[in-house]
Amino acid sequence: MSSCARVLVVEDDALIRESVLAALAHDGFVVRGVEDGTGIAAVSADFLPDLVLLDVSLPGPADGFGLARVLRRDRDVPVIFLTARDTAADRLAGFDAGADDYVVKPFIVEELIARVRAVLRRLGRLPATLDLGDLTIDEGGTAVVRAGVLLDLTATEYRLLAYLAHERGRILSKTQLLTQVWGYDDYDANLVEVHVSALRRKLEEHGPRILHTVRGFGYVLRPVEKVRAA
Repeated sequence: MSSCARVLVVEDDALIRESVLAALAHDGFVVRGVEDGTGIAAVSADFLPDLVLLDVSLPGPADGFGLARVLRRDRDVPVIFLTARDTAADRLAGFDAGADDYVVKPFIVEELIARVRAVLRRLGRLPATLDLGDLTIDEGGTAVVRAGVLLDLTATEYRLLAYLAHERGRILSKTQLLTQVWGYDDYDANLVEVHVSALRRKLEEHGPRILHTVRGFGYVLRPVEKVRAA
């Protein structure tokens, strides 16, 4: 199954790490965070990131520049360095180590995410997605992410959600869903209820209700709007 873009955050400052992870997850990325470079090759092989956000000054024998070389040796994964070092020599060292971008602390999280997207887009690693609040649907595959968590949907549940998402805010009858999702309108209408119930349960494991029943009419998807902290 094709996945939405995965970002590994290697940062020893817990506050920075958690705030970046939360912001990325909120924007539909699948994320994982670690506090240092211990076993970074194994972590990368397990998580298979599309991009790594890598602090330069890390505890342990290897700094971010050294870890970037390890990551690049095993997989051609793009790296954005996060660092308080802002001299020209530091930047040159970062790009010599294979950086795709170099972000100096303190930074604005929204700008960091924009840089992440820019690098992934430039390298062709950002799939076509439909972003609806905390819900992201990968239209190049069958992946759905809610609040940073990859949902385990069946093929039918994915098609059902994708159709509801494209018609978001519009009430759709069971007949419409049967026609558009299953290709027929003469199935037992209970088929729709069963799949809607299963899909709703999976969606609500990671956020408030967005798939609503309108009694006597059908179903409607009303995504939760993103709210940024001031």
